[in-house]
Amino acid sequence: MDVSLTPAVERVARVLAGQRISANADGDAESASRAIDGAWRDYLPDAIAVLKTLREPDAAMAKAGDPQVWEAMILAGLEQGKPVVM
Repeated sequence: MDVSLTPAVERVARVLAGQRISANADGDAESASRAIDGAWRDYLPDAIAVLKTLREPDAAMAKAGDPQVWEAMILAGLEQGKPVVM
């Protein structure tokens, strides 16, 4: 299985931004990559909300694997989404 180098919260935020910006989804930008690069951080609160919702697996997900491991993985992804305080 491949492991992404990009944090899950950023990947979700980029998908949400792309969905709204790209003409390949609900947006109107023909070439959206630069716009998405500039906008994905605006979608971090939504991405965090999605990950928080996924903390608890549904019955099919729990049957397919270990729910405690799943929760730990989602919580680790959420931890990466916290703002850096300097």
